[in-house]
Amino acid sequence: MPSAVSQNPTFESLASNFPLTFPTPTPTTHPDLVSTKDLHREEDLLRNPFSFRHWWTAIQNVKEASAAEQKAEGPSDLTPEVAALLGPLSSPAARKSLQRQVYLYEAALAQFPTSFKLWKSYLQTRMSFVLGKLVTKKKAGGRKKFPEMREALEDEQEDLEKWEGGLDGIVGWEEWRLLIATFERALMWLPRMPRIWLLYLSIFNHPFCPAQVSHTHARRTYDRALRTLPPSLHGRIWARYLLWAEAKGGATTVAIYRRYLAVDPTVTERYTAILLAPSNPDPRPLEAAKLLLSLARKAGRGEYTSPEGKSPYQLLTEFLDVVEQHAEEVGMDVPDTIDSNAKIAKAAAEEEAASQQPAEQASSDGKLIRFAGPAVTTSNGKPVAPYDEDEDARSPRKLNVEDIVRKDGLEVYKDQAGRLWTGLATYWIKRGEFDRAKLTFERGLASVLTIRDFTQIFDAYAEFSESLISALMESLAHPDEDEDEEDVKETEQELDTKMKEFEELMDRRPFLVNDVLLRRNPNDVQEWEKRVALWGDNDEKVAETYTQALATVNPRRATANFHRLYINFAKFYEEGGTKGEAEADLDSARKILDKATKVNFKTVDELAEVWCEWAEMEIRHENYDEAIRVMQRAAVVPKNTKVNYFDHTLPVQARLFKSLKLWSFYVDLEESLGTVESTKAVYDKILDLRIANAQIIVNYASFLEENKYYEESFKVYERGTELFTYPVSFEIWNIYLAKFVKRYGGSKIERTRDLFEQALDKCPPKHCKPIFLMYATFEEEHGLAKRAMSIYDRATNAVADEDKFEIFTIYIAKATSNYGLPATRPIYERALEVLPDRQTAEMCLRFAAMERKLGEIDRARAIYAHASQFCDPRVHPKFWQEWNNFEIETGSEDTFREMLRIKRSVQAQFNTEASYLAAQMATKQNGQETEAEAAPADPMAAAERQAQAAGGAKAPAFVSAKQSTNVRVEAAEERPAGAQGNEDEIHISDDEI
Repeated sequence: MPSAVSQNPTFESLASNFPLTFPTPTPTTHPDLVSTKDLHREEDLLRNPFSFRHWWTAIQNVKEASAAEQKAEGPSDLTPEVAALLGPLSSPAARKSLQRQVYLYEAALAQFPTSFKLWKSYLQTRMSFVLGKLVTKKKAGGRKKFPEMREALEDEQEDLEKWEGGLDGIVGWEEWRLLIATFERALMWLPRMPRIWLLYLSIFNHPFCPAQVSHTHARRTYDRALRTLPPSLHGRIWARYLLWAEAKGGATTVAIYRRYLAVDPTVTERYTAILLAPSNPDPRPLEAAKLLLSLARKAGRGEYTSPEGKSPYQLLTEFLDVVEQHAEEVGMDVPDTIDSNAKIAKAAAEEEAASQQPAEQASSDGKLIRFAGPAVTTSNGKPVAPYDEDEDARSPRKLNVEDIVRKDGLEVYKDQAGRLWTGLATYWIKRGEFDRAKLTFERGLASVLTIRDFTQIFDAYAEFSESLISALMESLAHPDEDEDEEDVKETEQELDTKMKEFEELMDRRPFLVNDVLLRRNPNDVQEWEKRVALWGDNDEKVAETYTQALATVNPRRATANFHRLYINFAKFYEEGGTKGEAEADLDSARKILDKATKVNFKTVDELAEVWCEWAEMEIRHENYDEAIRVMQRAAVVPKNTKVNYFDHTLPVQARLFKSLKLWSFYVDLEESLGTVESTKAVYDKILDLRIANAQIIVNYASFLEENKYYEESFKVYERGTELFTYPVSFEIWNIYLAKFVKRYGGSKIERTRDLFEQALDKCPPKHCKPIFLMYATFEEEHGLAKRAMSIYDRATNAVADEDKFEIFTIYIAKATSNYGLPATRPIYERALEVLPDRQTAEMCLRFAAMERKLGEIDRARAIYAHASQFCDPRVHPKFWQEWNNFEIETGSEDTFREMLRIKRSVQAQFNTEASYLAAQMATKQNGQETEAEAAPADPMAAAERQAQAAGGAKAPAFVSAKQSTNVRVEAAEERPAGAQGNEDEIHISDDEI
């Protein structure tokens, strides 16, 4: 056998070492295969040729012995380059080991040709000597169910076999060829074993795989695997096949991916990425664009779901990105686009005309009768979409990008119009068709419906214009050498034109924004007003805008103040244009307002305001009679007055006669320009229609009073009190009674009393206090004091609880002034019975003060005791302070003790958690501390100190008690400052105990 051990081996010397396994090594051809030590093994195999266990044991023993022999072999004398070429077969021991194992495997396979275990072990052994050492990766868990192809490709990419070393495909071609031949023999015996196929296919991914087998032979092997294995196993083959095709690139990748996409389109997005990858030497943007367009359409129809979770719009934007980046390769030029658009429009017109023709009836004249429409191809019970060349990736025809963006983008994704229009314009810019790009921008600005889309298109348009201007300025700054003066002048003219267009574009922005808002809602009155304001002093455009607005806006769907458009339009003619330089055209203004009166507005008030503005216009021009006639036309009362003002099914013209706004203006006009009789007639109509409010009643009565019709004005007040109930009636009564009393005073006392009684008859308690007070005042001034007192007494029962305290206060004051203090005692007593608890304490304090003035000390003390049950010492410290002062001034030691006892009992009565918290809140709100907290421990000591601080004079002493007492003050003063004690405790001397 030739030796590979030479200092400078040549290719021929290295290649002469191979083949090592052909013909199959045997002891007769290679005597050194079997040594004397192996005779027992050979004899055993000869005696048991059909025992798989004997053969398998012999093979494993030879592998172990060969591995030990290779380890024991010394270092090789080959250079690293030569050793790398020979790989695992660089040493004589390795070559001898390969021959021995091949000899045994071949002998075993002769006895067991269909053993999968034996074939797999044999193939792996030969692969280890040719491909090198396999690098195994650690995996978590067992093999799961085969995933979707997109995930399978990612997993397979990570799990692809990698080897260390390996026999060079040129030097060891013969050994590579024999390895492939061995795989073919194995597949001849085991064609349905997928593991054998996967092992076979794995060698084509080896970096040293010879070119003779790594291309055509590999592709045919993959095809044979797909034809041989059942369809359930095709996924595993296709995963390797597609990765192998991606590695080869070029036409191989395209052909293989096209075959797979016909079965499973889920990897189309991966395929388009491969076609457009920067590393791809032969990119195919047209095919990628058609595939993405097809996916977007299928996703829109629900026939495709992106494995990456992309929406149909995202797929369409990816298509637009491809179109923008490869405009020349993907889309048609301008002439072809125009021709294609014309053909599409013609086909659409023919289809529409055909759909409008009546259906042909069935006949028996020999024609085929079809009862269910045209024949269609079905797939899984669903009709297959007709052939579209735009979706055929193999068709070389370029795309009509304009039609695709319009049909598949703008008509479907109306909320993304900005991105679609800018994408289409960018496509034309990339092709150098600047005029078409400008036209596209203009069409986009004229069709979008949202400010977001408008801003996106306008910004792109402005950026495009600026880039053109910058390019022209750059060309002027650095002209080419071959340019003459005429070229420079043309460039300057073009630059001027572009600058002018850019300035016009900036000036048009407010109008374009207004157009967007009006397209979104043509019934937006405020935007029409803004449109008028944008034209400024251009009277012609202002009139044209008003005319267009009135013709466009639907009155029933208009936003607020639609009638202002008519009014402002009329004022435009009345004032002679926006600047007032033209002559006033009242006839045109009247025509506009007359037209406005026939419009069915949303509300009656809008129509009423139109009539009022018309009358005011006539007044401004001193056409007073015409103004009266206008309001007479507006205020015509129909025969049937039983019309519901809020019935929106009726037109506003039928409900106008019940508009209080119209009648109010009419009556004001009559008061200013008409006679008293005409004004009274208008007021009477308002009252007859029962649409008057309290202000109308008051105005009518005031008008009659100004014209000396006093009795009639009082009749109007009475009529108003009949029309309205409380609380509105209260205001009318209040004004009526004041006016009547002022007019007649005490001349008609009985009539006045009747009016007051009528007013109080049905008056609710919360509104009757002013009327009672007015009634009592009238009796005091013009009647009897006794009746006044009786009225105050009635008021204390009739008014609301929150007003009773004030009424009692006034009642007591009047009784005091008329009858003296003693007469108020029954009033106080009654007040204490009637008033709520929170006001009883204050009334008791006043009652007690009155009794003190009368010298009734005991009665005052009883009143304080009565009031104490309503006064928590923590919440009402003022009351207890007054009682305390009262006892100091007028009481005795016993009465003072009694006061303190009552205070403690009351405090204990209120001593609950809820009341304590309420007391604390009340104290915080009042912003003061309670007297109990601020008072010193001894009230008597505090009183003496207060008297001394006042000027040294002694305060009034207590009245002597029946027994001599002596309160020891020194005990409280000698008490330590930090000691805690009862605030109300009275210290008694030892001799009193």
